[in-house]
Amino acid sequence: MQLAQAIGRLIDFFYVRPFSSVLSKQMFRYAACGGGNMLLDLVWYFVVYHYVVAERYIDLGIIVMSPHVASLVVVFPITFLTGFWLNRNVAFCATQVGSGKQLVKYALSVVGSIVLNYVCIKLFVEVCHIWPTPAKALTTAVCVVYSYLAGRYFTFVGEKE
Repeated sequence: MQLAQAIGRLIDFFYVRPFSSVLSKQMFRYAACGGGNMLLDLVWYFVVYHYVVAERYIDLGIIVMSPHVASLVVVFPITFLTGFWLNRNVAFCATQVGSGKQLVKYALSVVGSIVLNYVCIKLFVEVCHIWPTPAKALTTAVCVVYSYLAGRYFTFVGEKE
């Protein structure tokens, strides 16, 4: 994987103090890959929302999809797959475990993250009475920790090449 190695080297170039004293190299790579994928998601969403869906409602016959939801539906599979590829080949390095099996595990961890997002935001706002924006920040922090642990100990576990 020449592209994965090049991305890994680029990320490692920025693995200097203060990051190297606080984060392991793997955590730093995970954070960089996640941040890069999030940026890619925002760019794709902007392009799809403004130029593909063109800010129009989409009539599918049985339902009418709002432009923001339609854009999300188009973009999610793209960033889901790029996130999987980056995690498998850059953050956690490729293992000898089959990519199909890891893709299923990754999908399960993403579903878990979506559920955790929903539960946390409801808990923080409606039960703990935290304002929505700080609640979203707390929710994101919880989900990032969950996603890292799920990737490290569930999705991308296996004998290294």
